[in-house]
Amino acid sequence: MTTDGRPDGSEHDEQEERAKGGGPGRAGTGDLAGAAEPGGTGQPGGARDPGELDELAPSASAERRRLENEFLDAIRRSGSIMQLLGQVSADRIGINATDLNCLNIVALTGAMTAGDLARATGLTTASITGVLDRLEEAGFVRRERDPNDRRRVIVNLNAGRGWHDVAPVFAPVIKAWRGAAAGYSDDELRLILDFQRQVADIMRDQLAQMRERTAEDRGAGR
Repeated sequence: MTTDGRPDGSEHDEQEERAKGGGPGRAGTGDLAGAAEPGGTGQPGGARDPGELDELAPSASAERRRLENEFLDAIRRSGSIMQLLGQVSADRIGINATDLNCLNIVALTGAMTAGDLARATGLTTASITGVLDRLEEAGFVRRERDPNDRRRVIVNLNAGRGWHDVAPVFAPVIKAWRGAAAGYSDDELRLILDFQRQVADIMRDQLAQMRERTAEDRGAGR
């Protein structure tokens, strides 16, 4: 671990191995996700029980089951790659992945309180204070007292620093995404956008449920 909380090279390599499928003696992200899915086997490469989706679509054809399997695998792989991309991007910018995630939330949401950011990320108030201390010291955000309620602290994005340090890192990714979008019609893009929104809603809902279960487990001493 480096002094600023980012993983050193060996830890980063191990994270990549885990996300891609795991190194010797490790379960990769795909393996764990497979074990968690209904009927999943957790086998490398997304191997499944042939009857895995029967309870989800009892009348589905073999082609439909194949497509649903590939659909689930694609979402899992995208999630793993996005995690790796976030970590590598944070390394390039010079901050840790948690700080970059918080910075991204502020950029997408707009001015918000430290408490709102803590709730959005699931981090404790103390942890958010540390995140904001680092981001403010680096010039990415600034904290200001709410003029209508001096007890509240508002977190604002420093757009200038973001354009200077963050935008160049993500510019090639955004260019590639735009290139991919250019191959679809307006109606197709609307369909893709609707799907992306549904995925985001599902993940937010699952995130909230997982946090609630975690809190309940801690309260029960498990």
